[in-house]
Amino acid sequence: MRSTRMMAAIAAATAAFTAVPLLAQTQQPKSAADGIAEYRKMLEDGNPAELFEAKGEDLWKTPRGPKNVSLEACDLGLGPGVVKGAWVQLPRWFPDTRKVQDLESRLLSCMQTLQGFDAAEIAATPFDKGEQASVTALAAWISSMSRGMKMALPQKHPEEKRAYELGKRAFFYRGGPMDFACASCHGEDGKRIRLQDLPNLTKNPGDGVGFAAWPAYRVSSGELWSMQRRLNDCFRQQRFPYPGFASDVTVALGVYMGVNAKGAESIAPAIKR
Repeated sequence: MRSTRMMAAIAAATAAFTAVPLLAQTQQPKSAADGIAEYRKMLEDGNPAELFEAKGEDLWKTPRGPKNVSLEACDLGLGPGVVKGAWVQLPRWFPDTRKVQDLESRLLSCMQTLQGFDAAEIAATPFDKGEQASVTALAAWISSMSRGMKMALPQKHPEEKRAYELGKRAFFYRGGPMDFACASCHGEDGKRIRLQDLPNLTKNPGDGVGFAAWPAYRVSSGELWSMQRRLNDCFRQQRFPYPGFASDVTVALGVYMGVNAKGAESIAPAIKR
């Protein structure tokens, strides 16, 4: 009797053991990219960027600065006060400043002209401090107003075309002690660092990828990063000195990446690891 029960147990165990490989064969292993995508999806409903968006909307509508005026007359490229759709068409040429400006540099111009703030002083302030934090929050809200819209940076003005070419040269420029360029990480398909896939930014990387995802909340640091801050961190990783905030080279890099992302859907402000 005991022998019969033992044989039955062995048979059951053998059947269970052989079933494991069969089950494994029917379930495809997840890639690291799939795992990270699932992680982000779980966090999307509670993206802390929403807190920055709310602060940014309040900053836009509240009279502030030496002139005690709101930013509601600020022209982001589509007319005074028009916010919806502006983000996906920046950087662009502005006739009043006679410059190609991205969102952050344009906000500095409006804060100085309309509200009386010192743009140079804000530009020199460390990220996440003082009025720099205000610029970041404003960028979060303004970009959120174009969420789901397609990137469509203009390239009609000669200075917009020149900025694209300058950005392209900066993207591929190698230098520093590591002999790095932006293209070292983002110039080819199939690259990654640790478990993080690196999008190819020399072409349209797809919806919600690369330029179409910033500003973004960084879970690892618990901060919201604007595109200007993201670019500054890229220069740091290349072991270059930090560029000036809203400098010509960072704006030009934004033009290059933004034009390449034409047609991609914006999900900014996104959430990142």
